[in-house]
Amino acid sequence: MHVVEQADTDVRRPSLARASAAMAVATAASRVSGLLAKVLLVAVLGLGMVNDSYTVANTLPTVVNELLLGGVLTSIAVPLLVKAQEKGPEEGAAYARWMITMGGVLLVVATAIAVACAGLLTALYLGPDTRANAELTTAFAYLLLPGIVCYGMSALLQAILNVRGVFGTPAWAPVCNNLVVITTVVVYAAMPGEITTDPVRMGEPKLLVLGLGTLLGITTQMTVMAVSLRRNGFRYGWNWGWDRRLSEFSGLAGWVVLYTLVSQIGMIVIIRVAGQGTPGSVSTFNYAWLLSQVPYGVLGVSLLTALMPRISRAAANGETTAFIDDVALGTRMSTVLLMPVSALLVLTGGPLGVAFFSLGASDVSAADRLGLALGAAAAGVVPFAITMLQLRAFYAMRDARTPTWINVIMVAVRSALCYVVLATLDPHDLVLGVTAAMSASFLVGAIIGQIWLRVRLGPLRTRATMAGVLRAVVASAIAAACAVAILSGLSALIGPLGEQADAWLALVVHTVVVLAVSFGVLVLMRAPEVKPVLHRLGRLRG
Repeated sequence: MHVVEQADTDVRRPSLARASAAMAVATAASRVSGLLAKVLLVAVLGLGMVNDSYTVANTLPTVVNELLLGGVLTSIAVPLLVKAQEKGPEEGAAYARWMITMGGVLLVVATAIAVACAGLLTALYLGPDTRANAELTTAFAYLLLPGIVCYGMSALLQAILNVRGVFGTPAWAPVCNNLVVITTVVVYAAMPGEITTDPVRMGEPKLLVLGLGTLLGITTQMTVMAVSLRRNGFRYGWNWGWDRRLSEFSGLAGWVVLYTLVSQIGMIVIIRVAGQGTPGSVSTFNYAWLLSQVPYGVLGVSLLTALMPRISRAAANGETTAFIDDVALGTRMSTVLLMPVSALLVLTGGPLGVAFFSLGASDVSAADRLGLALGAAAAGVVPFAITMLQLRAFYAMRDARTPTWINVIMVAVRSALCYVVLATLDPHDLVLGVTAAMSASFLVGAIIGQIWLRVRLGPLRTRATMAGVLRAVVASAIAAACAVAILSGLSALIGPLGEQADAWLALVVHTVVVLAVSFGVLVLMRAPEVKPVLHRLGRLRG
């Protein structure tokens, strides 16, 4: 066993303002670079069978890692790491080394098993009726599944860095990943020839470049955080054994892992059903859902980060009134922040798809279908944000059972709707139905979560919450109507400009009008949710 001779230095404690600013800039850079990577992937691969195969294979490492560490890390490892750090730098460092040692062994074993079972994993997700290429998906899986170690260790290292007061590097690390993927796509495009599917050859250069380049991206992300942790004064070393403190969290972890497992069953259903649509349906769904999550990633997660300490503190101290007030405030703020953006994406889904994703190998019809799927996904952004807030409220009360049952209901509704659209829609439109089913399931989850919280806690300021939601809906609807009217007038005045130019015109007009008018209407309504923003603007002007 390696013995650490030098104690770790004191943990740095940067100011909250500096940490928040660094994370905000890094988040924006990550979203922009991620969008560029997706645009290039679609331009080079198109929205067809090759992209479907790559998308499914690229999902598998994250699935396995989430089943192993995703729920366990948030429900057990991080709280224990925080407790250990509070006892002193040496205790915190020792526990961090134990996490890295045991987590690393678990991830390596899981990776070896997953690679050996790559064909079975591919068959599980694709099903027998898919229009994706099973052999190509399996070939990509062999190259990408080793990323399980990198995904898992990245999550562990990020948690350790955050606990030690380092926020900038974990926020910037995904940007490095995106830059490597962008470089990989450029190299792939510059190489002659195409990936052959009859037969699929594992040693084909373009296949290796795309697969290994993607793996190099997540490896770079992990390496950046590992180096940052070392520069922060952390000393790596083996630390084996069982931590008896895990026993008190075992019941909570079991429910969280079950939650994750249920979510993956739902994802298998979605991929199988979407895979029976036209070629490219799986990648179209994946891109649409990821793009729809950008507003939540920037606005919703920031709100949750700010509210969760207050909600957790109120739950721990038994302050039910404060707990209810904060959950109700979070619901209203999520709606006010995200409803206009959701309306904008619903309105501009088609133009956005054509503007960004009709380049290169992707044609306009495929890009337009991606845009329509984005609109269907955007309709579920607000319910998704509310549901995530509700689930975290239950976790704050140390109740992991209720979120799992809510997720079971959502996945059941989602799966049933997916098979309904499979039986009723044309294969060309199947991806739109699957995406709408995803959004509808989160609406069901938000309603059930509200009812469950009321049963658990009593009245939830529902009237004030519904008033806030109604204000956001009215403001967004007025803004959308104004945007449509203004664009119609401009189009009639200047005439058609061509597919790309018309798409960009619609995108710019809708963005400016929807965001400006919706916020203006909320101000005229004197919505209490916008008062903090107005107060901050007033201070800046003063």
